[in-house]
Amino acid sequence: MDVLSDVLRGVRLTGAVFFDVEAHAPWVGTTPNSAAYASIVMPEAEHVICFHVLMSGSGWVELADGSAPAMHVSAGDVVIIPKGDAHIASSSPGLRGEPDLAAYHRPPGPLPVPHVLNQTAGGTDTSHFVCGYLGCDLRPFNPLLEGLPRLFSARASTASQAWLSHLLRTAVAETNDDGAGREILLAKLAELIFVDVLRKYVRELPDDSRGWFSGLRDRHIGHALRLIHGRSAEDWTLETLAREVGLSRSAFAERFNFYVGLPAIEYLGRWRMQLAANLLGQRINIAETALQVGYNSEAAFNRVFKRYVGVPPGAWRRGKGVERPKSDPS
Repeated sequence: MDVLSDVLRGVRLTGAVFFDVEAHAPWVGTTPNSAAYASIVMPEAEHVICFHVLMSGSGWVELADGSAPAMHVSAGDVVIIPKGDAHIASSSPGLRGEPDLAAYHRPPGPLPVPHVLNQTAGGTDTSHFVCGYLGCDLRPFNPLLEGLPRLFSARASTASQAWLSHLLRTAVAETNDDGAGREILLAKLAELIFVDVLRKYVRELPDDSRGWFSGLRDRHIGHALRLIHGRSAEDWTLETLAREVGLSRSAFAERFNFYVGLPAIEYLGRWRMQLAANLLGQRINIAETALQVGYNSEAAFNRVFKRYVGVPPGAWRRGKGVERPKSDPS
C-alpha cells in the first residue's frame, strides 16, 4: 500500500494553473489568504493550496504576517503554501504590495490559463513563474495539511526538472490555442508537481523530525500506516496493530503518538470518516457506507461520524447538496 497515494486520492486532490507571469525587477506580488479567492479559482474545492513554480530568474517568498524569514528561491524551485496563508513574492526581501482580488476572475473564453502577465516596467532582471492551485478536502480528515508546514520550498528532483519545465512551457504556450484537453493537462500537471515536491520533501526530512510524513519513513509506524490505509475496514485494535508491526502495545502507542500526533485508533477512526464522506458524496447509502468503512452497525457508524464530523451522515450529505439514494431512509 502506497500511503501517500491513498491519502491524495482520499482527500480528492485536484489541480489548476491560474497565472503565468514574467516580471521585471523590481516586482512584488501579494497573495491573500486562499479563503478570499477559493470560490473563484476552484469553486468546487473545500480547501485551496497555492503553489509557485519559478521557471527562470530568482526571488523571495515570505508569509505576510512576517512569522518566518523570507525564503530565497531560484529557477527550478517550487514553493507551496499548504494552509492557504497570505504571502508575498518579490524580487528582493522587504518589498510590499496590496493584493489585487480583481485579478482572480476567469475571463470569458476557453483559456486554460486565465491570466498571462508580462510586467515590462523596471530593470532587466527577469523572473518567470507559474502560479497554480490545488483543491482538496479539509474535513473530515486531511493528514497532509496537518503534517505540512505553512510554507516550504523544494527543488523539483533532478530527474523530473526537465520534463516538468517542458510540460509547463508547452501547456502555457497553448494558452491562445483552441486544442482540446489543455485545461485537464494543466490540472494534472499541477498535481504532478505537488506530488513530486512532496516526495522530495519527505526524503529530505531530518532523521529526528516528527510528524505524519516522518512517520511514513519510520519502519514500524510506516508499516502501521500501510496496514490502516490498506485494510481500513478491518477490526484493528491497538494490540493487533502493535503485534503486526513487531512492537509491544505500549511501545507502539507511544511511537505512533510521537510521529503522527494522534493515537493509532483515533487516526483510524478519522481516516474511516474521510473515506465515508467520499462514499456518501458518491450517493452510496448510509448502511453500505458503514459496512465499507468497517462498521457492522449503522447506528454505531452514525455515532462515530457525528463525533468526528459534527453532524450525522445524512445531514452532512444534505449540507453538501448530494441527492439522497432512494434506498436510504435518512
